[in-house]
Amino acid sequence: MANGTTQPPSSLRILSLNCWGLKYLAKYRNERLTEIGNQIAAANPPPDIVGLQECWTQQDYNAIRERTKHFLPYGKFYHSGIFGGGLVILSRWPIEESSMVPYPLNGRPAAFYRGDWFVGKGVACARIRMGPNRQDIVEVFCTHLHAPYETEPHDSYICHRTAQAWEIAKLMKGAAERGHLVIGLGDFNMVPKSLAHRIIETHSPVRDVWRMLYPKSSVGAAKDKVEKLRALPIPTAEFNLTTNGATCDSALNTWRWNKAHKKRLGKGENVVIEPSVQDPNAKRLDYIFFSSGSHHRTTTAEATAEWTLESANVGMTMRHPTLHCSLSDHFSVEATLIRTSPDPDSAPSNGQLSLPETYLPIETYDEILATISKYAAREKMQRKLRMGHFFYQLAITIGCHVAVWWSPRNFVDFILMFLSSLGLSVGVLEGLMGGLFVSSELRALKEFKWEVTNARTRAIASQPKMDGESSGT
Repeated sequence: MANGTTQPPSSLRILSLNCWGLKYLAKYRNERLTEIGNQIAAANPPPDIVGLQECWTQQDYNAIRERTKHFLPYGKFYHSGIFGGGLVILSRWPIEESSMVPYPLNGRPAAFYRGDWFVGKGVACARIRMGPNRQDIVEVFCTHLHAPYETEPHDSYICHRTAQAWEIAKLMKGAAERGHLVIGLGDFNMVPKSLAHRIIETHSPVRDVWRMLYPKSSVGAAKDKVEKLRALPIPTAEFNLTTNGATCDSALNTWRWNKAHKKRLGKGENVVIEPSVQDPNAKRLDYIFFSSGSHHRTTTAEATAEWTLESANVGMTMRHPTLHCSLSDHFSVEATLIRTSPDPDSAPSNGQLSLPETYLPIETYDEILATISKYAAREKMQRKLRMGHFFYQLAITIGCHVAVWWSPRNFVDFILMFLSSLGLSVGVLEGLMGGLFVSSELRALKEFKWEVTNARTRAIASQPKMDGESSGT
């Protein structure tokens, strides 16, 4: 295996894909993820860095590694939570350091049917050395943000996703201050220009590669209100892939088809959907963000002083050769970066870089703080209800034990003891969630609130200076 550390690369090919590898739940999981490995290996040009999400099992990871290790010899399967976070990073070059950073706000254990809390979502971090010099280091951050289960602003998890965007932005900013090339990728479960998207691009120097190339691309599905206001015709599936960068809910993805098409597919028929079909549901949830290694600035032109974005595309749209289904319920997002300043003397030799501070509008910080306050109030009520449920069940259990003394029949004793034991078990779980989990979440909310308030204060303090600079130009 070539270590790749003697000759720095002049280009960098990146691929990110949500594999939809849910154990026991995702149909044809083994077959699909094996074929994903085959298609990554057959890609032209081949990727240098790959980030995978929802690759939940070591078996599927090993299957992909076996097919790609000849050109991606380094890899890391990240462990987190109870069931694992499903995150994987593959690399052409050595992974010098690695860590799994859990998100402080990360779903609720009571929502066991959704599973976000149980998988321990977070950021898979890898420091990869592509060459002998400090500016040849790339820091990769692969993540999968909390899924939305209701339409914003009614999504009860919007506070979680906002906090998670804030956390990964901090990690990427820290990497940029170390003078390294920064790459953030994954399924962010957000649409372009949403609050989470704006946080990432404001509180870190990274930029969304797709909007760098296609600044007028859609910011949601054609059926969404924000797109309807643009009064544009409903895009075709091909346009969504090539211009809007849609990676999810595409009309070309078999897992989003109607029952009739799925039934035909299940019978072995290779159903063909024309790329010219209207595609009102497709949207972009998968992203690659990047910021150049040693020349981090606030504008797009300056942010790419050392590495420039050459291309970006939606990939992995092919189907399984025998099952004829899509390889995942998402398509991949891919990008190619070109190095334009490989001179080792062009970067500082040591120390931290001082990045220009950028801020969201003050009203946006107020919006985040209002979201935090609303969610904190919800959780305080949940804590009261859950603790109340515990004490209620405890009282019922004591009552049932007392009632046994006057019970006329043995079967009545059994029913009373069974129901009291069952009720107390549920009450103890509720008490644990209310007394331990909710209290922990409220403390995490306090930390998040402090950080947002602090950023808001700095933003207000910077306004006179910014206004003065604007008037001076």
